[in-house]
Parts: sequence; C-alpha cells; structure tokens
Amino acid sequence: MAIQRVKSKWAKTNSLVKSEEMRDSIPTTKKWSSETLRSMLNEYKMVYVKPDQGTFGSGVIRVEKLENHYTYQLGTRIRNFSGFEAMAASLQTVIKSRTYLVQRGIHLLKHKGRRFDIRVMVQKNDRHEWESTGIIGRLSHPSKIVTNYHSGGTPMTIERLMQSHLTKVQTRNLKSRLRKLGVSVARQLQNDYPRLKELGVDVAVDTSFKPWILEVNTLPDPFLFRKLPDKRVFRKIYRYGLLYGRFKSTKKRS
Repeated sequence: MAIQRVKSKWAKTNSLVKSEEMRDSIPTTKKWSSETLRSMLNEYKMVYVKPDQGTFGSGVIRVEKLENHYTYQLGTRIRNFSGFEAMAASLQTVIKSRTYLVQRGIHLLKHKGRRFDIRVMVQKNDRHEWESTGIIGRLSHPSKIVTNYHSGGTPMTIERLMQSHLTKVQTRNLKSRLRKLGVSVARQLQNDYPRLKELGVDVAVDTSFKPWILEVNTLPDPFLFRKLPDKRVFRKIYRYGLLYGRFKSTKKRS
C-alpha cells in the first residue's frame, strides 16, 4: 500500500486542532486575507505568511508590526512600509491567487545570534507503532528567516544548540517531551490520514522553552539525520523506511 502524503498545511493544521492535547501547542493559523493579516498583527505583532503547499521553506515571509512602521522579509530581502495598506498590497503581488496562510509568529531561541528550530522524525516501527526516531536542530542562515537545510540552514545537535539555554538534564527532558509530542502528532493525524508512515514535525521552542508545532511534513528528508554524530539514528530511520517502502532494498533476491 502506498505511503500517504498530505501536501496542504491547512488540512494538517485542521486535523491537529481537533485534539485538545495538541491545540495549545499550535500557533494560531488562518487563511490569508489582508484583514486577517491586520488583525493578527494587531494581536501578535509578528506573523509568518506561508504557502499552503510548498517545501524547503520556499515562499515563507516574516511580517512585523513595529512602533511606527511595518516590515516584511522574503529570502534575504527586507522591505519597510509606513502604513499597513501599502505593505498588504505589496504582499498580495507576491501571493497572487495562490492559497497562503497567516500563522502567529513564535520568537525562536537563538544560537550565536541565529534562530533555530527542531525537526522530529516520527515513523512506523517494526511493530507498526509510531516512534520518534530522530531529533535534530536546524540553525538558520545568518541572513534568512527559514531554517531549512535546502535554504542554507545548518543541521546541528539539539545539545549544542541548547547548551547556552538549558542544563544537560533539562535538554534530555526537552528531548523526551519532543519525542512524546511527535508520537502524539502522528496518532492524531492518522485519524484522518490512516496510511501515513512517516512525519517530520517542525517544532519551535520559544524563550520560555515551550514547544510549538510549526508544521508537519509527510515527505520529510531522512538524509538530514546523516549529519548527526550518532550514526545509529540514521541507521534506524533508514531501517524503518525500508520496512514500509520508503527506500528500495539493495539486497539481491535469491
């Protein structure tokens, strides 16, 4: 049976917010309109505007309401506007007729002045149960807002990224919490998408160390985990991927 893929971020968000357990960990997310953008900026001051379908952080825009002006960043370019209408009109020329979402902005922790988030790999294991098999940090490119490796982000251990924020014991506890969160996300999504086999859960940790689910990928990059010093992590990810058909076995048949 084919592995299920779900491209729409909106569909996945709507599935997750059905869970009372999940709801508090998901930033407010709504479909794009200039009025939605205005109200969310008034409430949160910073939001992310992102395509409903897309990969590698492509098209993600960070929008801020500052004391006397508005600003947005797409890629490495930052634009400033004295009023909301001019900024919203400029954003509309970027978005065109595509479906975009507006998501409450979470202020990420930083490592050496660069923002980072965390990818949790969740897979069906050899007992057909969900298991969080890998956790890796993603450090943003110095001049970009996204952390994706394909957009210039740097994969890094969570221990290294957290060393200036948490003790070793606190970091271990955070990893345990992230593993549980990953499994909870998978179980909830499976209610609506029963043929899912693997997920990449992107998590932001805010300045009070609360994890927030930014988005969930149903075609996550497993090879990112080859960047970890502990090679056992990728070996397990690859082994489970072989079991459910993500990779083709290179063994010759007798």
